[in-house]
Amino acid sequence: MRRLIRRAASAALVTAALATAPIAPGVALAEEQYMAVPSSRVGPYSAMGTGYYGGIIDYMQYVNMTGGVNGVTLTWEECETEYNAARTVECYQRLLTGPNGQKMVVFDTLGTPGAYAVINRMADDEVVLAQFGYGRTDAADGRVWPWVFNAAGHYWSQIAVKMNFMAQVEGGVENMEGKKIVHLHIDSAYGREPLPAMRQIAEDWGVDLVEISIPPPGLEQKSQWLQIRRERPDWVTFWGAGSGMNATGMTEAARVGFPRDRMMYVTFGGAEEDMVPAGDAAVGTYVVANVVPGTDFPLVQQIEEVVYGGGEGNLANPERIGTVYWNRGVAAAAMWIEALKNAQELHGKEGQAVTGAEFREGYEALDITEAKLEELGMSGMFAPFKLSCEKHDGSGRFKIMQWDGERFQIISDEWVEAPDPSFIRGLVEASAEKFASENNLPVRDCD
Repeated sequence: MRRLIRRAASAALVTAALATAPIAPGVALAEEQYMAVPSSRVGPYSAMGTGYYGGIIDYMQYVNMTGGVNGVTLTWEECETEYNAARTVECYQRLLTGPNGQKMVVFDTLGTPGAYAVINRMADDEVVLAQFGYGRTDAADGRVWPWVFNAAGHYWSQIAVKMNFMAQVEGGVENMEGKKIVHLHIDSAYGREPLPAMRQIAEDWGVDLVEISIPPPGLEQKSQWLQIRRERPDWVTFWGAGSGMNATGMTEAARVGFPRDRMMYVTFGGAEEDMVPAGDAAVGTYVVANVVPGTDFPLVQQIEEVVYGGGEGNLANPERIGTVYWNRGVAAAAMWIEALKNAQELHGKEGQAVTGAEFREGYEALDITEAKLEELGMSGMFAPFKLSCEKHDGSGRFKIMQWDGERFQIISDEWVEAPDPSFIRGLVEASAEKFASENNLPVRDCD
């Protein structure tokens, strides 16, 4: 499915823009910047996709309705991937050039399989692959992957944070020796992505790591949970995707008597749409979050007032405003727009569209300080971070949340990072350098 959404040019939107944010004299909303939206609204991962891409589109709509990006109007085209790698490649090809003749500058497929499927095209096509908390982890090394970013952290930092939390519950790392952890995961690149870091940490700590895979789409898990009952692990890390798979995991855990307060869900399994279908079986489940839910953020309230109040909201159910997936999409889109602003400033193109190469430089220049988050109305939504030529990942910090049966309770006061971030960074660089050597890729000098 391929469709162009150009509401920015509609009379209703222009009227709303004029009513909500007066435009400076002499600035016309004439220049356009084309953005690609490879969504996943259909299939077993639809709850994730409708929330995330709903947030992305709502933020872009909000930007247009409040004056654009220094006067530049955002336009976008949406293509349905169904969270399928082959369809992601097809959508990439379809979206590469927009109806206005511009090439896309950023691609965010919200899926590790899809990211792996297109990652080697980025440099040739001059498109940024924005892996907002997913995807190929060693792409965090910008020396090897100049066109790829992990701006909200990656899976190796995330698994280190999870294991650090387990150690705290157990009374310290010294008490982890002999503990058994099951990594229960969907059998895909996404499910296997945290394993290099997890295996190394388990070896260093003396942890017995058991890896159990679930065939996609993950709705049948009975045999895996029977194995878990036999293994009698101390903890389970659940690396699922799609509300059906994630809810099934908690339901099956309850069936075999495994305590949910010994289960830790991945960011893409830790949303309201994953918890609610499991009912009481979800209570007590831990999740990690790179973006926290909530409607108290000023930006969320402004989007609700301006975009939904103006009849331009993307969510079919506005009650999903402020949920985990929607907030994450808003945060991802905010990074696009801040990168676009940087690119305009760096290249003296305020009020003009930028190229892919210029956008890449703008993305690499992201410096999301606490002051910037406050300015955007997003303070506390995600952790501050700064990117650079070498460092293409975010802060590597997460919040720990626990489902109480109705909502998530944030149980970590501060953003939690890996016990040894330099260790994780060392793994990233070693992996990236190995890939570069095996594939005869240049390694940028970032000094």
